[in-house]
This record gives sequence, C-alpha cells and structure tokens, in this order.
Amino acid sequence: MIRNSGKFIFKIFILIIFMTSTSQGQEVLTLGEDGTPGSGSLADIAWMKGYWKGTGLGGTCDELWLPGSDSSMHGIFRLEKDGSMQFTEYMVMTESEGTLTLKLKHYSGDLTAWEEKDKWVEFRLVKLEDSTAYFSGLTYKRTGNELYVWLRLKSKEKTWIEEFRFVKEEL
Repeated sequence: MIRNSGKFIFKIFILIIFMTSTSQGQEVLTLGEDGTPGSGSLADIAWMKGYWKGTGLGGTCDELWLPGSDSSMHGIFRLEKDGSMQFTEYMVMTESEGTLTLKLKHYSGDLTAWEEKDKWVEFRLVKLEDSTAYFSGLTYKRTGNELYVWLRLKSKEKTWIEEFRFVKEEL
C-alpha cells in the first residue's frame, strides 16, 4: 500500500507541475476602464521586433514588428486558412506618459476596413514582467525564439482565450 501511495503522490506531483507550467503565461489580464495603466516603454518590449510565423485561429499566421521610432512601434498581422488570406491587422504600439498602448485595425482581403475610419481596437498596458507584456485582454510572451500570444475573444454566446504560437524567422 505504501508503494502505491508513493506512485499516487508522484502522479499528483507531475499533474500539478504540468498544470502550472502550461497555465503560466496564459494569463490574460483586464484593466478596468478607470484602471491606471502599467508603466512601460518601447525599449521594454524591443524583444517583440522581428518576423514571427506560426499558428492561431485555425490557420497560419504571420506577425511582423518593426523597431521603435518616434515613440511608436508598427506591426502587421496576417491570417491565412486553406491557402486563402482571411484578414490582416495594422498595429501601432505607442509610448506616451510612461505607458504603452496597442491600437489596431482589421482589414479584409480586399482592404475593406472592419472598424470605422476614426475607430480602432485598443489594448492598454497592465504590466510588464521580463519578456511578457500584459495588455488588457491580450498577452505577449517571448521564450527564446518563440512568441506566444493569448487574446481574449467574445462572441454573443461565449468568451474564450485564443492562443497563437509563433517562431522567429528571417525575412
């Protein structure tokens, strides 16, 4: 019986390690409308720059971040499924008043904008930790040459976290 108890405890220990290692970094935080954004600069997220290729939303994804310039960092995202481009995003990370904000617009394959001309999707910085940037509803985490992105999505029926996995590549 003692031998079996040891195996049981060992299995529980492995399960706990697995659960904490897979959930680490997947946390997507929320900053209330009146919440104070976290402190950060473009230099703090310079680890994001480069070309990243991976998967998410059931397709193949590309994300490209240019180096920071004039208090902003620009990026492009593209999603393809079954050889067909589904949509792109134009992203601007801005540094202002000691914090970061990510703004983006979506475009269909024919460049039809999803958002109105003067509207965009905005993610305010919650906090930075090492190579992890927590925005309200969005988390970026770099581990070596891999970039993980977790995005909180909502439909009429449900809310879920979508995971994107990228590997850094040369252009």
